Amino acid sequence: MGGCHHSRVVPQSPGDCALPSMAAHLPPPPDPQFVLRGAQSPVHALHFHRGAQGCPLLFSGSQGGLVHIWSLQTRRAVAALDGHGGRCVTWLQTLPRGHQLLSQGRDLKLCLWDLAEGRNAVVDSVRLESVGFCRSAVLAGGQPRWTLAVPGKGSDEVQILEMPSKTSVCTLKPEADAKPGMPMCLGLWQANSSPRPLLLAGYEDGSVVLWDVLERKMCSRVACHEEPVMGLDFDPQKARGVSGSAGKALAVWSLDGRQALQVRGTHELTNPGVAEVTIRPDRKILATAGWDHRIRVFQWRTMKPLAVLALHSAAVQCVAFATSGLLAAGSKDQRISIWSLYPPP
Repeated sequence: MGGCHHSRVVPQSPGDCALPSMAAHLPPPPDPQFVLRGAQSPVHALHFHRGAQGCPLLFSGSQGGLVHIWSLQTRRAVAALDGHGGRCVTWLQTLPRGHQLLSQGRDLKLCLWDLAEGRNAVVDSVRLESVGFCRSAVLAGGQPRWTLAVPGKGSDEVQILEMPSKTSVCTLKPEADAKPGMPMCLGLWQANSSPRPLLLAGYEDGSVVLWDVLERKMCSRVACHEEPVMGLDFDPQKARGVSGSAGKALAVWSLDGRQALQVRGTHELTNPGVAEVTIRPDRKILATAGWDHRIRVFQWRTMKPLAVLALHSAAVQCVAFATSGLLAAGSKDQRISIWSLYPPP
């Protein structure tokens, strides 16, 4: 793309753990495959989904309240869903059963959309109690019932619901002396060997907490950042996670067999502010969305920097990977960039 300022890329494959010489001449990173320009307002949420006939679709949520569905073949929006009354859409997630999409907005509503056979209808919604910035999380297998974690009524609470009945399972509230502040980001997961859902939550005070949902107890809490945790992702196979904050460092942490969290290391960034961090489905690389307009790509095993992508002219607010390896990034500049980096074999 003309006029792009690119800097610092390490050309080794993600499986190569040799550290580059700082003096080595590093070639510039590739240009994006293409840029989607029709969002019409800042982009706050992205989610890939394999559509009919296996064609990948990209969902984007905008500050203007619309959810756009993009065809990556035509590079155009095929639909615009309007269910949040013009309020910012902050989170998107598809469900494995059927053609269902969840969207969360600043209108304090979480919408369930039926997208089957060309329908674009809200078939259910959950009223949210929290005015914070916390994105929800979902744990869904192939079963009709699934688990939803949403910010709770109290400023420091997380509400767990069984869906689609909206039955309250529990409220996870830190003990009075913990004082972690508001939950800022959530991740639900379940170990293969256990039926127990676990919740990872990043909080306003910079800590990451592991909750046992069924026992409603805090299993472990670790101080990862000095600023609020803005995004986290977890790799269950390696029992290792990563979080980014309003500060200048990524934190890598692990979970042992006794469900204790431990910080394994931090990676200093050039500029503060990570809006989102996501690990690619094959767990080879991860990407961060930077307030400094940059997308940063790291090898997940070693946290070696692989690329800094400097296409956007405003804060990058969300990043998402497709199972094919494609990377999408959404920005306040109203553009969505699509990249192919270190494609999986």
